[in-house]
Amino acid sequence: MPVLNTISSDKFARLIGIPTGPVLVDVRPDDAFAAEPLLVPGTLRRSAPDVATWAAAFRGRSAVIACRDGGSLSQGVAARLRHEGVSAEALEDGVAGWAAAGLPMVPETVLPPRDTEGRTIWVTRGRPKVDRIACPWLIRRFVDPRAIFLFVPPSEVEGVAERFAAAPFDIEGENILWSHRGDACTFDVMVEAFGLGGYGPLTRLAPIVRGADTGRPDLVPEAAGLLAASLGLSRMFADDQEQLEAGMLLYDAFFRWCRDATDETHNWVSHQPAKARAKGKVRP
Repeated sequence: MPVLNTISSDKFARLIGIPTGPVLVDVRPDDAFAAEPLLVPGTLRRSAPDVATWAAAFRGRSAVIACRDGGSLSQGVAARLRHEGVSAEALEDGVAGWAAAGLPMVPETVLPPRDTEGRTIWVTRGRPKVDRIACPWLIRRFVDPRAIFLFVPPSEVEGVAERFAAAPFDIEGENILWSHRGDACTFDVMVEAFGLGGYGPLTRLAPIVRGADTGRPDLVPEAAGLLAASLGLSRMFADDQEQLEAGMLLYDAFFRWCRDATDETHNWVSHQPAKARAKGKVRP
């Protein structure tokens, strides 16, 4: 029987990666998290005892609160958030239940160090096209919703990375962790490293990005469309941050197609009720 003010892992799994979905807040104590440093995709970490100080930031949003087992810790924080006007539920059976269901988890250990506000910082070349928009989308939707992305001249990427404790990505270099490997583009590398390789929608999205980014638009039919849209965006925006924000919507759309619409077609009558089509009441 469902528990009041909780959400099951399978139901919440349908909401990850969706910009309008609830924010997931992990309130496990630091020592418990250090023992199992794995995150439900899209998680923010917050301190349960300090809930009164951070609750206001979530007003007007819905939130799902996760502790290890879905017990009193997450239930208490969710209740306190509801008192503060936040629509909050606890994740049923917590992080342990999510993991037991075989759902994807992101290893904190592969991520760059976080800043004083808990954000990861990444740096890459300016004037992005495909990978340098796809990777930030992946990180913000599945890894760190508040991640910071810096776009700089190619010659300055490694220097900026060192000075600002940022992770360089999608650049050449022997010691660059986040870049192309063989036929795989940086997006492929990140999907696997973040523990998301078995997640169906991203498995379908990855070859689209790979084909568009590596000069193989015929790899899958959709790759040519992504390349065209990406090149169009690069012509529309002179500011890299503005282009990133526009590109987030583009990848949101491709992700939803990969998740929900790969079997759907569209023509003059595809939106009409099947009964009407059968009776010939619509134009061919």
